[in-house]
Amino acid sequence: MNFVAMDFETANYQRHSACSLALVMVENSQIVDEYYTLIKPETKFFWKNVQIHGIRPQDVADAPKFPEVWQTIYPYFQENNLIVAHNASFDNSVLAGCLNYYNLEPARFLSLCTVKTSRKLYPEFSNHRLNTICDFLQIPLDHHHDALADSRACANILLEEEKYLGTEPFKKLVTAK
Repeated sequence: MNFVAMDFETANYQRHSACSLALVMVENSQIVDEYYTLIKPETKFFWKNVQIHGIRPQDVADAPKFPEVWQTIYPYFQENNLIVAHNASFDNSVLAGCLNYYNLEPARFLSLCTVKTSRKLYPEFSNHRLNTICDFLQIPLDHHHDALADSRACANILLEEEKYLGTEPFKKLVTAK
């Protein structure tokens, strides 16, 4: 299985307020590379977001703005590339919000949500939060709400699910963006 697991953290409720991003690259069902960056959003930080992820305005003072980050990562977001996220609707909306805010071309890629895969596989669970699924699958998640830790966890969730079911059950859950 080949895919990129993605996770954003945001400064506030605005979808263009990305303050960190991580990508975990998977080739032939093996993690082969990782990318992490802080991002300097052009908006204020909301205290609750800071409380969740711990990223403060001073942490991103010298970080690149999203257009610089996009120049590095856009090759991963191509029409036939699979991008995976836990609660993909959120991460995809942050990506779209940043691209729109900076008047960049929309990304076209395939998307798969590990919340949806886990709901399909584990319907008996009371919730399908990242930490719940990681606990069940015994996947380490030492720093929840750190974009890189969350991306690694997401990648490992899909890889564990693939071990038991192959890829066929997930094909119906893939959407084009």
